[in-house]
Amino acid sequence: MEFQHEKGRIALYNEEGAVIAEVTFPPIGDTLVNLNHTFVDGSLRGQGVAGKLMEEAAAQLRRDHKKAILTCSYAARWFEKHPEYDDVVQR
Repeated sequence: MEFQHEKGRIALYNEEGAVIAEVTFPPIGDTLVNLNHTFVDGSLRGQGVAGKLMEEAAAQLRRDHKKAILTCSYAARWFEKHPEYDDVVQR
């Protein structure tokens, strides 16, 4: 599984180029983003893809020295269960 990192977005595409999983986190300041959307196609559900997207997003935020406001309900629940990533969450 190879995620594509784009500005404010990490996505997974199928062979036809369609998005089959993504997390979006547009900037809302120099060091702050809004983690606002997580999507996983039904064909991938139950395989831990959303969690892997969150791990990728957290790693990207750390590398970029940014923090996230969590307006995506999935992201909020995921970060609650993974306190090891608290350093990238704006509280």
